Amino acid sequence: MPKIDRVVVLMLENRSFDAMLGQLYPKSDRFDGLDMTETNPWHKPDGSVEKIRVWSAEGDFGPRLPDPEPGESFEDITMQLFGLQADPAGIPSMRGFVDNYMHPKERGDRASEEIAPEPRAIMHAFAPAQTPALSSLARAFGVSDRWHASAPCETWPNRYFTHAGTAGGWVNNERSRFPYRWPRLLPTIFRRLDSRGYKWRIYFHDLPQAATLVDLWPKIPTRFCLYQDEFERHAMSGRLAHYSFIEPRYYPWLSSPPNDQHPPHDIRFGDQLVASVYNAVRAAPTWEQTLLIVVYDEHGGCFDHVPPPPAVPPGGYAPDGFRFDRYGPRVPAVVVSPFVPRGSIIRPPAGPGGEPSYPFDHCSIHATLHRLFDLGPPLTPRAAAAPDLLSALTLAAPDNGGPDRIVVQEPGDAEEYARTLRRKPKNRHQANLRSPALLGPAAAAHLVGRMRGLGAKTANAFQLFGRAPGGPY
Repeated sequence: MPKIDRVVVLMLENRSFDAMLGQLYPKSDRFDGLDMTETNPWHKPDGSVEKIRVWSAEGDFGPRLPDPEPGESFEDITMQLFGLQADPAGIPSMRGFVDNYMHPKERGDRASEEIAPEPRAIMHAFAPAQTPALSSLARAFGVSDRWHASAPCETWPNRYFTHAGTAGGWVNNERSRFPYRWPRLLPTIFRRLDSRGYKWRIYFHDLPQAATLVDLWPKIPTRFCLYQDEFERHAMSGRLAHYSFIEPRYYPWLSSPPNDQHPPHDIRFGDQLVASVYNAVRAAPTWEQTLLIVVYDEHGGCFDHVPPPPAVPPGGYAPDGFRFDRYGPRVPAVVVSPFVPRGSIIRPPAGPGGEPSYPFDHCSIHATLHRLFDLGPPLTPRAAAAPDLLSALTLAAPDNGGPDRIVVQEPGDAEEYARTLRRKPKNRHQANLRSPALLGPAAAAHLVGRMRGLGAKTANAFQLFGRAPGGPY
């Protein structure tokens, strides 16, 4: 087994595989991408039906599609997967994306957005030239076309699967159900690493979603680090932890727009983040021992053509009635290591019947860490079923150096764009995350204190909690 003792995960927001990487290679048995003939029906209010074809997202506003943002609740996603009638039985048809995006009832408060929804916007697909860092890494190392979100749910449940192998039974981002105290009863991957003497850190830009885990509150002062100040420094000095988890910027901050790629945020800033993480890892003295995974938490309502298969339920509490026995749609996943052959298409190894038993999902991160570091029993039955990523590391020696550095040009309107976003309504993830009550008084105070250092003379960190004058943030 290749000697890997550093795992770095960058988890971005709310994009499907087809939207970000579907045009990376021509569609074939080897690569399950797009041939650009894929369609979805649009059942119009007048009773007519129109086929909406996959659209190559180009032009001035291409990087900010779709706008307004799609629905991403459990109910929205059920319609996207199973169609307008949303009967969750059998194999998902993947024919409800346009209907869900255009349906006024399903749009809810999005119906009052300044921009009217455009049906083809939800069928957008970025060309590789529009995602230069992500696509370059996918081609230089490996891409998985068999990585699904852990659940057909919003951001928070999927991120909890990443950290704990379960969402605790909750299917949506719900402020009223927090703080999430259930992790005190279930081990997180961070607790497992601690118990075996391995180091971990969470790098964040503004408010880390992982800080909503009550289990991690005592660790915030020592294990949560500002990405801007500390990730590159730790990498260059060979001090990356055994496991590093990176969260993007969710809010517009000073002159910096969000780089999470959550629709309709401009994807170019997230692509810069991908390049930044890679450049730091590539130049680090620990490069040859490092596995970098760039993945997205969920599809965010964006079209993907591959039906999610059945999944092993994680077990435990299920207050919303969903057993989590179905994956969410595919998400982009790029696997970087000098042990990964250039141009790899990464799929789980075949099972006893000749086909993979389960696809990759966020629990594959656990499975990989467990195999590398001998972390004891799997966290949940779902985590036990997840394939690990070590099968992708097939080179006998760390011979794939990849690009020495990736340079992505910064959009010229960053400061004005950040100001524009500060005037816009918050998405559900931002609205729920900004309450300090979710983090606990001590944790919130510490994080705000860390963020004040980014620009105390020009901004008040409490704007994130809605207390600053002059804007909704």
